[in-house]
Amino acid sequence: MARRFGVLFVCVFLWGAVPSWGAAPVGASFDVSVFEGPKMEELYYVIMRDMDAQLLAMSTGGLDVVWDLYRPADVERLARSGKVELSLASSFHGFFVTFNVRKFPWDQTVLRQAASQVVERVRWTRDLFSGYCEPLASFLPQVSPYYEPNVTAFPPGAEAARKRLAGAGWTWNRSGWLVTPDGREVPLTKIFCPPSTVAATTTEMAQLMAEALISIGVPAEAEPMDFQTMLARVDARDFDACTNAWSMTRDPDNLYAFYHSSMDVEGGYNLSGIADPALDAVLCELRYAPGEAAAREAASRAQKILSELMPVIPIYSRYSISAVREDWDGVFATDRTTADNLLTLISMNPKEGGQRPIYWNIPEEIRTMNPLVSSTAYDWTVLSTIYDSLISVDPHTFEDIPWLAESWRIGTEEGRTVLTFTLRRGLKWQDGRPLTAEDAAFTLRFIKDNNVPRFYDSVKDIEAIETDAEKRTLRVVMANTSYWHLHNIGGMILLPKHILENVLDWRAWQPTNRPHQALDGEALSELIGSGPFTFRESRTGEYVRMTRNAHYFLASGSGVNARTADTEMAR
Repeated sequence: MARRFGVLFVCVFLWGAVPSWGAAPVGASFDVSVFEGPKMEELYYVIMRDMDAQLLAMSTGGLDVVWDLYRPADVERLARSGKVELSLASSFHGFFVTFNVRKFPWDQTVLRQAASQVVERVRWTRDLFSGYCEPLASFLPQVSPYYEPNVTAFPPGAEAARKRLAGAGWTWNRSGWLVTPDGREVPLTKIFCPPSTVAATTTEMAQLMAEALISIGVPAEAEPMDFQTMLARVDARDFDACTNAWSMTRDPDNLYAFYHSSMDVEGGYNLSGIADPALDAVLCELRYAPGEAAAREAASRAQKILSELMPVIPIYSRYSISAVREDWDGVFATDRTTADNLLTLISMNPKEGGQRPIYWNIPEEIRTMNPLVSSTAYDWTVLSTIYDSLISVDPHTFEDIPWLAESWRIGTEEGRTVLTFTLRRGLKWQDGRPLTAEDAAFTLRFIKDNNVPRFYDSVKDIEAIETDAEKRTLRVVMANTSYWHLHNIGGMILLPKHILENVLDWRAWQPTNRPHQALDGEALSELIGSGPFTFRESRTGEYVRMTRNAHYFLASGSGVNARTADTEMAR
């Protein structure tokens, strides 16, 4: 789904993928209608932070699915247990140390360059992950076809870094700490990170980074803190440096979201605050690339400029590893997709016995259930089962496939991209009310009119939105052309108009605390979507309870034809 980056700081996009444009119909290689479900009546997202507790729960049946495995010993322990199925795939994950370039001393480019020289990413990743991740020296993960390996690589090591600084006029005081050419002493840098109980390897990475900075005369220390507190501080731009990881999307224009100066707003994705005219210009070329070749060239140049500016230091890209207990049928995985995905959740059913709940682990507290402000992968693990989009991604080929929209067309009129989506007949929200093109149009207008940072870069180029009399067709006219407009609009989550039109303060909206009545009189909350499971209750530190959505378009008896329609990919 477009622009819904999962941030772990330690990070749900359903599947990452390569853009698919061309003349052939899409969806032929993957028939979503065979995934009828969900089959289980109840789903519990169990909040369990301690990894040892998670592994014990997997062995006893207290958990059915654990994702985001990263400690080699845990993977090997589960593999030996004989009670789980493990799946591994390359992912769009990237782990970075981010500097706050808005404030001294990290507003100094030469200091950021020197810091990058003392990062021993090969040794650090080898020692901490034993082959379950790979060092990352650029700004997109290696799995991306837009990954640029030939970026600027400064001579490594503390001696080379100190030589760079000395050549730029920096000196060291009697205590060995750095002093700028204009006589300012470099203050203590605190590197925010989660506590070791939440992400032990991330805490250790922060400590290694602090030691590396000290080696060139920057006083530094890791500062573990509560995960939610850390997110709030970073969102408010109140930090020196922080560790963060992103589950990125399939499109390289996420570089625009991360590093374009316009995205440096509270709640926006430009955490570092980098603002460079040359970088902005190239990122705009990437954002509005007319085709694949132009996109590839702009993505390459953007990564090369970033390697000079170094607002963040790439460290590693982690493989996705998940575990599912062997007493479940319906587990879905490919060489590109681990089993902790929506299709597994829809298809799961016990190999023996009747109905029982699914227990799916979340390794951190839910920060917020407001989909308009949420940014963490933990929040979106839940929200992804509630909200849907018009299109999705083939987990085998990473091509676009129909989802709530049964088909779409891409056209160009007077230098503007025009997207036309036809929704499936009979779609309903979880409260039983009809889901129509008007809901999609209202969602897009609401996000654009309110400048919602988490999604705004996907909708800001919309010029006009129209629906037909039957309310099945959505026509979106963009102000320009871009290779990415289909994914930005088609991948946007859809919210019900009858809920959203009553939200007066979208930042403060707490949908789970506001009662809402379904058409049949059932008591729900305003956390209403069209996804496979409906929110029921949340207990802090314990669980989030969901129940099967009988109105889901893939549910038996929903009345929705989930068969794939031909899709014209006209340019």
